[in-house]
Amino acid sequence: MRQPAVYIMANARNGTLYTGVTSNLPRRAYEHREGRMAGFTARYGCKLLVWYEAYETMIDAIAREKQIEAGARSRKLNLIEALNPGWRDLYPDLA
Repeated sequence: MRQPAVYIMANARNGTLYTGVTSNLPRRAYEHREGRMAGFTARYGCKLLVWYEAYETMIDAIAREKQIEAGARSRKLNLIEALNPGWRDLYPDLA
């Protein structure tokens, strides 16, 4: 699945959140889950893919990521709750 996407990883329900952008969501989510992405997600254990949106172009995905990152935490939580109220790990749906 090579398609631009914006995604949110979490370490637990209402826990630490990480927002990212990628052109290959299954690969990137796998890297986060396995701790292959050094930095924030590895340090805070953000291994659950709890939200994502696919886009036609990387430019659109990057613009959306910046919008989400600039927003309040409550808006991120609302995005997750609207798509995934149980905070289920969405990675198995992609793999």
